[in-house]
Amino acid sequence: MKPYYQISIQECGDPLVPIPLEHFSVVSPHPYAALGAPYGNRSPYFLRQGVINRLLKAQHYLQTVQPDWQIQIFDAYRPLAVQQFMVDHTYGQLLRAHNLDTQVISTQQREQLMAQVYQFWAPPSPDPATPPPHSTGAAIDITLIDAQQQPIPMGSEIDELSERSHPDHYASSTDLASQEYHQNRSCLVSVMQHAGFGQHPNEWWHFSYGDQLWAWLLRQSHPQAARYGAIEDD
Repeated sequence: MKPYYQISIQECGDPLVPIPLEHFSVVSPHPYAALGAPYGNRSPYFLRQGVINRLLKAQHYLQTVQPDWQIQIFDAYRPLAVQQFMVDHTYGQLLRAHNLDTQVISTQQREQLMAQVYQFWAPPSPDPATPPPHSTGAAIDITLIDAQQQPIPMGSEIDELSERSHPDHYASSTDLASQEYHQNRSCLVSVMQHAGFGQHPNEWWHFSYGDQLWAWLLRQSHPQAARYGAIEDD
């Protein structure tokens, strides 16, 4: 079980609404929708209203520190069906990477692969007490782009299943490229934290406000319940 699931939820009722995309860049086509992920009646570009307000604040602050840069949205709201789809998809990727056949794979091998999957993907739990962060409308996956709409180098791709995805992976590296990656990641987290977001401890791209992970990250300095629980799928 993810450690942040110990945090209670006191749902505030903030609505799930479309992100005003005119203020941001987006990855197009949407990477999960392009795979066939079942989003239903909502696009991936929805968030709770309070989260959008803070994302706009982050974008505004970014302009003060890097005027030519912009937040690019990779993914936001994720129905449980999409969460399950991506867990299954990632498991299939690992099977192929290890040249394993589902017909002959052992229970131990499957458990090992699923442990890798759940390092980066929250279980698609229907339990109201343990919702995946993206299914609350409070979590967002982002990166940064420059004035030419080119990605700012971060040292790994979003969703990469490797140690390079950890936010501080390049912190102690001394070569120039690694130092640049760390500086760019530091800029991203600084901008998002300025707006009140918390960063996932294993993913440089994942930020949230108001969900269980966010409350868990603040538990030492500002202990409180989560504000956002699961959104019912349409």
